[in-house]
Amino acid sequence: MVEADSAPDRPLTPVRVIRDEEGAIDLRLVEEVSQAVLLSDLTTLRAIVADMHEADLGALLEALDPDERPRLISLLGSDFDFTALTEVDDAVREEILEELSPETVAEGVRELDTDDAVYILEDLDEADKQEVLEHLSPAERIALQQGLDYPEGTAGRRMQSEVIAVPPFWTVGQTIDYLRETADLPERFFEIFVADPAHHFVGTVRLDHLLRTKRPVPISQLLEEDRRVVRATEDLEDVARQFQRYNLVAAPVIDDAGRLVGVMTIDDVVDVIEEAADDDVKQLGGVDAAEELSDPVAQIARSRFRWLFINLLTAFLAAAVMGLFEAQLSQLVALAILAPIVASQGGNAATQTMTVAVRALATQELGAWNVRRFFTRELIVAALNGLAFALITGIVAAIWFSHVGLGLVIGVAMIINLLAAGLAGVAIPVLLERFGVDPAVSSGTFVTTVTDVVGFFAFLGIATLLLGLK
Repeated sequence: MVEADSAPDRPLTPVRVIRDEEGAIDLRLVEEVSQAVLLSDLTTLRAIVADMHEADLGALLEALDPDERPRLISLLGSDFDFTALTEVDDAVREEILEELSPETVAEGVRELDTDDAVYILEDLDEADKQEVLEHLSPAERIALQQGLDYPEGTAGRRMQSEVIAVPPFWTVGQTIDYLRETADLPERFFEIFVADPAHHFVGTVRLDHLLRTKRPVPISQLLEEDRRVVRATEDLEDVARQFQRYNLVAAPVIDDAGRLVGVMTIDDVVDVIEEAADDDVKQLGGVDAAEELSDPVAQIARSRFRWLFINLLTAFLAAAVMGLFEAQLSQLVALAILAPIVASQGGNAATQTMTVAVRALATQELGAWNVRRFFTRELIVAALNGLAFALITGIVAAIWFSHVGLGLVIGVAMIINLLAAGLAGVAIPVLLERFGVDPAVSSGTFVTTVTDVVGFFAFLGIATLLLGLK
């Protein structure tokens, strides 16, 4: 038996740290790559990038200076994995593609699955897109053009057109031999699709079922005919919900005639879910869903101006309500000090309710069947919190200004505004959804306006009545 320490000495290749403890790309690695690009040191670049995962390579590209990114790709040539371009911001990808020649882009996407290739090409100008396609073989061009022809945001755009399809009259043995002998199979697959001679989808056969069955058995006896299918024109978020609901790993994609045209896999669906959640979070804050960290300053300022301007108009509306009580405010300065507390608390409560409602609408958890129950629940929550904060703010205000009546006023106003917050936080997103407006985009401004107006009017109006102000 050979002892462990008798093995021949071999030089150890130092392991480079790719990400730091927080998961960000390591700055020392970025500096090393940047220096290698500057010196055209291909040996160092290959040593770093050769075994790097596309997600890490994408993060590295984003960390480099804009002029270093296309140079890195050009230096690496065929050693660069173009899949990394699916991992970067849209703006970064567009900048890189603009600097690369059509031949380089065509050579890069040729090695990708069609779903990744389409994802990279879809944002190019039509002229640039066609120029890249012209450098591909007719078969490659047709496969990519098929995906590009489907509307943006549909399964056809994100599907992988490379599928394994066999006829139902084949045997298990024929199918296994086909899988072993065919060189251009998809890199990963989880099941075999079955299609008739006209390529109409018939059903699926799971790989584990196939391998456990004897060779002479016909494929038709292993079919799962009720397998969930996706239509090529189906919205991607609807597809993602199917994957979540039925725990799918892959699903066949069919066209309107029922022909098998591709496959959706879980890795693409995870990206769709992440993008949808990211869009919702941005839109709830009044930020354009397409905004990326790498976008130019002028573009970001322009996209945010619209909602900031709308917010300014609604702020003037709230100020106008306060203007109605100018005389009362001049008589009791404490009203001006306390009024923003009522409005702010209502706004925060409404935002909480609105966030839950918008997310529930997006995931189809909230609908006509349960909206009344959800509405009732939120009103009860608002009432309970309203009573609690009425007690807290009432006591603080009474002690602060030595005025028991003022504590009563702010307590009653707090209850009214939190109830209004609960009402608006549910009603506004539901109504916007019913009228075909994305509630994630518009709800925040309307909900905040309601709580500001109701808060100021309730607080100052009740103060006028109960404290005898004129």
